Amino acid sequence: MHKNPEIVRRGYAAFNAADIQTLTEVFGETTRWTTPGNSPIAGVTKDREGTFAQFGRYLEGTGGTFKAELRYVTADDEGRVVGVHHNSGTRNGKRLDTDCCITFRIENGRVVEGKEHFLDQANWDAFWS
Repeated sequence: MHKNPEIVRRGYAAFNAADIQTLTEVFGETTRWTTPGNSPIAGVTKDREGTFAQFGRYLEGTGGTFKAELRYVTADDEGRVVGVHHNSGTRNGKRLDTDCCITFRIENGRVVEGKEHFLDQANWDAFWS
């Protein structure tokens, strides 16, 4: 049985609860995070501090309404995990309503990389623009 899906589940729960202590346990110091698209928040972070700053943008930019509702998690034997979830939130009269998956890479029990993939990239970009 894979332990990595549980690490990702803990990360989602901690993110939605803004539980920095647990997020610090889940994410490695050199975690790289990729948010695709053409919005002002698109880009790549190069460490845990930058990744947490990106997460903060999601919460601050939505007045705390941003949620990532985990639907399911799958993993392989190489340390890769995919979390499929639904993003929702409100911002400046706009509503975010799109599915997303994140491909995670886990090493030594910690997330070291995350890449977001949005089902409706245009919805994501418009929401943040």
